[in-house]
Amino acid sequence: MKRAFFIFFILTTCLFSYAQTASDLQVLRDSQSLKQNQSIASMAKDIELPNPILAMSNPNYYITAGDIYVLGYAAGTTPVTYELIVDSSYKLRVSNLAVIDVEGKTYIEVKNQVEQIVSKNYPLSGVQFVLKSPAVFTVTLKGEVSATAEPQTWALQRLSSLLDPYLTSYSSTRNIEIISKNGKTTTYDLFKASRNGDLSQDPYLRPGDTIHIGKLSRSVSISGAVERPGTYELLEGENLKDLIEVYGSGLTPKADPSRIELERYVESTYAAGEKIFFNSKSIENNEKLQNLDAISIPQITDLSPVMFIEGAVGVFSSEDAVFVSPENTNKVTIQFNKGENYASLVRRYKSLFSAVSDLYNAYIIRGIEEIPINLNPILYDASFVSEHFIEANDTLIIPFRQYFVTVSGAVRAPGRYPYIPDRDWSYYVSLAGGFHKTENANNSIVIKDILGKTLKKTDPITPETVIEAKSNSFFFYFNLYSPIVVTTLSVITTFLSFLALTAK
Repeated sequence: MKRAFFIFFILTTCLFSYAQTASDLQVLRDSQSLKQNQSIASMAKDIELPNPILAMSNPNYYITAGDIYVLGYAAGTTPVTYELIVDSSYKLRVSNLAVIDVEGKTYIEVKNQVEQIVSKNYPLSGVQFVLKSPAVFTVTLKGEVSATAEPQTWALQRLSSLLDPYLTSYSSTRNIEIISKNGKTTTYDLFKASRNGDLSQDPYLRPGDTIHIGKLSRSVSISGAVERPGTYELLEGENLKDLIEVYGSGLTPKADPSRIELERYVESTYAAGEKIFFNSKSIENNEKLQNLDAISIPQITDLSPVMFIEGAVGVFSSEDAVFVSPENTNKVTIQFNKGENYASLVRRYKSLFSAVSDLYNAYIIRGIEEIPINLNPILYDASFVSEHFIEANDTLIIPFRQYFVTVSGAVRAPGRYPYIPDRDWSYYVSLAGGFHKTENANNSIVIKDILGKTLKKTDPITPETVIEAKSNSFFFYFNLYSPIVVTTLSVITTFLSFLALTAK
């Protein structure tokens, strides 16, 4: 009995130990699998995510070392499924039926070949050959790059999508060599691929490729009135005509080729650079360009005459107009077309005006002449046409419209004060510092509106009202006239005294 119990104990312990070991092994496998997945994710983080569906749907996907395929078919009544891994020998074993060379072949070509082999041996087997996992591989990148690198890629990533992080300001995108693993060298021009859609100049990458980036020789920029302004790398023999007509896609309808400007710093006559002027004939002659030349083509609209709007007008900030105060007026320069009426110009720039713009009292300064112009009917009557036409260097003055109330007389700070609706006369007198008590008695005031009509204290105060504090105090008049009275009495007293003395 004891022996049986002892044997049972030993077996139980062994089984437990085996289970624990199996559990530890599973944890180890899971950990290794996680690390492997993290490693794969780290490898693929800088590349396009390999997509088996995309690869199988693309007729240009070539079988690549590292691809994993799944082959499935029925051998009689027995289903057969297993994985096929392509190694660097590119020899693919199809079950026990054949070994085929898949190097340089597309997925579609190999799929058809595999299905033919299986179907020949197992008719009606329902053979399937699918890509489970596309390969990830590295290529070597060197030449005019930030640093020699071995970036990761896959068989459906094109050259252009790999380069950006590695290029410098001096990298050429028109002189790129790819040396394949068999030593064949091919030169590619990415400009032709992007501009002309010639994808033969932007190839898919393959394992073992070495990419050599050449150095930029001439980079010139073009701005202004061309369809495609930008900075371009010119090839040998390409100059001004090519830059405008090929790279810039030609002049715009508003271009003015008679005033082409060139800024030159490389091989310039002057150490600090120089500006050279070209014309239409320079384009025909295909004037030579240097590295870093900058071409600017103006528009004919730049020659349009200008006029000015000054005073109570805003300045543009994005789509809004920011308005200024009377102490800091603004002046806006505006181009116009000859023969343009003031009505069309004012409507076009109506956002410049605000509540403080006195449109009724606007006027035009033309030389030494001042021409009054009421802008209100222009803005509020769409059919109105002004009798005035714009001339070069006209200045349209927009006065400020701000309402004031004038306080004068026996107050401490006479002056003009901003009008505030619904305020009575005492408010404006208090703004003026209040009455002089020695000059004004009983708050005596005279109120007159803008038309000169005398108002009562209870009447509302309107814009441009004048409030006069009367000087009616006894002490005010006493202090005003007492020096005269005293002086007169002194003169009279002196005169009488003189007469009295002479009479004796």
